[in-house]
Amino acid sequence: MAPFHWVIFILSIVSTIHNHTGLVEAATSAQDIGVCYGMLGNNLPPATDVVNLYKKYGIGKMRLFDPNPAALQALRGSQIRVTLGIRNEDLSNLAASPDAMNSWFKTNVEPYLNDITFEYISAGNEVIPGPLGGYVLPVMQSLQNILNAKNLATRIKVSTVVPGAVLGASYPPSSGAFTADTRDVMSGILAFLSRQGSPLLINVYPYFAYVSDPVNVRLDYAQFTATSPGAIDGNLNYFNLFDALVDAFFSAMEKVGVPNVNVVVTESGWPSDGHGDFTTPQLAATYNKNFFRHISSKKGTPKRPNASIEGYIFAMFNENQKPNGEEQHFGLFYPNMQPVYPIF
Repeated sequence: MAPFHWVIFILSIVSTIHNHTGLVEAATSAQDIGVCYGMLGNNLPPATDVVNLYKKYGIGKMRLFDPNPAALQALRGSQIRVTLGIRNEDLSNLAASPDAMNSWFKTNVEPYLNDITFEYISAGNEVIPGPLGGYVLPVMQSLQNILNAKNLATRIKVSTVVPGAVLGASYPPSSGAFTADTRDVMSGILAFLSRQGSPLLINVYPYFAYVSDPVNVRLDYAQFTATSPGAIDGNLNYFNLFDALVDAFFSAMEKVGVPNVNVVVTESGWPSDGHGDFTTPQLAATYNKNFFRHISSKKGTPKRPNASIEGYIFAMFNENQKPNGEEQHFGLFYPNMQPVYPIF
C-alpha cells in the first residue's frame, strides 16, 4: 500500500474510533436525561416503537403523563426509568377514597413492578395554582401509605409537578417566593416531601421568560451560551436563566421553612417552530443540547452547587392535537420518528 494510502487508512481508523467513542459517550450521557412522552397527537407511532426509539438513542428516563396501558406494557423489561403521572381529573376521587387509591395502584403500578423501574409518581400535573390544588397532598399521603405498606417507599418517591406560576417573585433568585394563593398548599406539600426525602417536581422554561420580554432577557442567557453573567445576586453570578429559575424555587422553599428538599425538572424545552424567529430548529437544538449537557454535568446551581438535579426534555414528539402554534413544535422527533434536529 502506498504511503498516502496508509495515511488515509490510519486516519480512517482514528476517525472510526473517535466516532465510536463519541457515540458511546453520548449514549452514556443520555442515560442521565429524561424525555417526556406526550401523546396529544393522532399520528404518533405505536408505544412499542416509541420505547425502541428511546433505547436507540440511549434515553434512560421517560415521563408518562398518565398510566397509558400500551406504554406501560411496552416499557416492560426496557430498563427505562419512569416518572408516572396521575391524571388531574382523577385527583378528587383518589383524595376522597383510600379504596380508590388502592385500586389505582393495583391497576397501574403493581402489575409492572417486576418489569419497570418507577422512580417517581406525580399527583397531578400543574394543578397548583388552581381549584384542584387542595387534592394533591391527600393523594400524596394516601399513595405514600400504600408504598409504606408494601415496602416500596425507598424505591418509589411520591411528589407533584408544579409550574413557574407558583412563584410570585423569581428575580433576583434570592427573592423567590410562592404566591399568596399557593403558599399554604405548597408549605404542606413541601413538609411532606421533606419528611419522605422526596424532591419537588418543577417545570422550568427559560423560553417563555425570553419570548415574553426579549428586550430585557438576553438570548444567550436563556440558551446557556452566555459568556458574562445575565444576573448577579449578591455574591452569586448567573450565566444562564435556567439556574436562576431553579434557584428561585429553592429560595421560595426556604421562605416557607423547608430548605432541604431537592428538585427534579420534569419539563424544559424550546419549540422549533410556531412563533416566528423565536422558534427555529437551530434555537431549539442549541437550548436542548445545552440543557442536556447542563443536567449531565451534575454541577447543580450557584445557590446549590452540590445538588444533583435530574432533568427531562419536553417532548419526544411534535403533537398535532395540542393548541396551534408553538405548543405543537416542542418535539425532538417528528411522528415518523425522524429527528427534528440532531441532539443525541
